[in-house]
Order: sequence, then structure tokens, then C-alpha cells
Amino acid sequence: MLELLDYPFMRMALVAALFTGLTAPAIGTYLVQRRLSLLGDGLGHVALTGVALGLLTNVAPLVTAVVVAVLGAILVEALRAWSKTPGDVVLALLFYGGIAGGVLLAGLAGESGAALNSYLFGSIVTISESDLWLVAALGVVVLVLAVGLRPQLFAVCQDEAHARVSGLPVRFYSILIAVLAAVTITVAMRTVGLLLVSALMVVPVATAQQLTRSFRSTHVAAMGLGLLAAVSGVVVSYEVDTQPGPTIVLLALASFLVAALLRTGVLLVRGRRTPEVADA
Repeated sequence: MLELLDYPFMRMALVAALFTGLTAPAIGTYLVQRRLSLLGDGLGHVALTGVALGLLTNVAPLVTAVVVAVLGAILVEALRAWSKTPGDVVLALLFYGGIAGGVLLAGLAGESGAALNSYLFGSIVTISESDLWLVAALGVVVLVLAVGLRPQLFAVCQDEAHARVSGLPVRFYSILIAVLAAVTITVAMRTVGLLLVSALMVVPVATAQQLTRSFRSTHVAAMGLGLLAAVSGVVVSYEVDTQPGPTIVLLALASFLVAALLRTGVLLVRGRRTPEVADA
């Protein structure tokens, strides 16, 4: 297994997986708390437009994806705050507009759908050194803000009205969460792909919720589970020759099933013991 470290592209893939595994659940925990689990999917489609824009303008697709995804995130919060458009409709607009814009711009750039495949489903083993540096820098920013501002972001996600009364700039923190989600999607774009990144933002959080009780412990556990799934997925994909993105997501889903079964088993055992104690 250690032989994979002999290859520079695998070392870069593991570093990218490390940042992806940590950042996706770090911000995904807040999205789940706000019941915006599908926001990652919507912003992923918007980021696809950014990728296609990069192909059209000969600018690094990772850079244009960050810019377009962040603008999309700000637009989402603006629509949620100042329009009467329901949240699910806003997400639908992102889905349709993002994918349509990406395909249209890719066509104008003379690129086929195959050119977008590595961004849709991930291509971690082809990540360049410059991409890795950008992923690392963006990942550090997301982690510092997501962890350092945990009390404020949790307050906004838990109860906006109470947070506003407490003096917190709710609108600013809401936009910050959306922007961090957009940045996280571009960080994970080359690892698990735009179509699968939302799974890594949600599934480790859902798994952690099976095992923890407080928000803080859920946040930390989700980041650990995401890291484990991402790094293990790269290793397994190397050993069995599969695509890293789907492998990472399937491992994350497998961990959720195990956690859910364990929790169900514990609840069943407690349920059987309770009547015995009462009879005694």
C-alpha cells in the first residue's frame, strides 16, 4: 500500500483528498443544520458554468469556478432574503441554470461534454501542482472560518430570529455560509466531482449525527469521517483501479449504513432492558 507514495501524482491526490475530506463536512454541517443540504448540488451546477467559462476564456477553470460559484452563492442568499421565491425554487433555478450555462459555454469553447467529465465526476490523479496549491489555500481559509466561527454560525443556523435579537449580523453570516459552501465545492471539484461533492458535504454529517449528541461533537466527528472516507477512497481506488470520486462517496455511504445499524442495535437493546428494570 505504501508504494503509492512513490508516485508524485498519488501524493498530490492524497493531499487534495485530505483537504476535501475536512472542508466538505466542515461547512456541510451548517448546511444540514439549516436544512439546506441540497445547496451543495445547486452550487455545484453553478460551478460547472464557471468551469466552462474557464475553458472558453483560457483561464484556469478552478479559478473561474470559484468566482462564479461565489457569485451564485451570494445570489441565492439575496433571493432567499429579499424575494418571495421559496428556497426549493431557488435551488431548482441553480440546478437548471448552472447545467445549461455550463453546456452552452463549453459548446462555444469548442469543447465536448467529455471535456467536462473530469470536473463532473472528479479526476484527482490528474490534479496539477498549481491546482493543489490553490486547493490547499482555499481549504485552509474554509477550515479556519468554519471552525473559528462555530458559535456564531451555529447560532445563525439554529435560530435566525434569536441570533438577530442577540446582536449577530445574521445576513452577513448567512452569506458567509453560502460563500464558504461555494468555495468548498470548488475545493472538492477535482476530488469527487461537481455532481458528487454534495454527498461528501452531507453524508459524513448524517453519519456523525447517528453517533453524537451535541453540535460541536457532530461537527468534529463529521470532519473526521469525511477525512477518513476521502483518504481511504483514494487508497482503495488505487488498489482496485476504480474512479476515486465514486469510491469516496460509496465509502462515506457505507459508513453511514454501519453507524445507522449500530444506533438501531443500541436502541433495540435499550428498549428490551427498560421493561425489565421497570418490573424489578
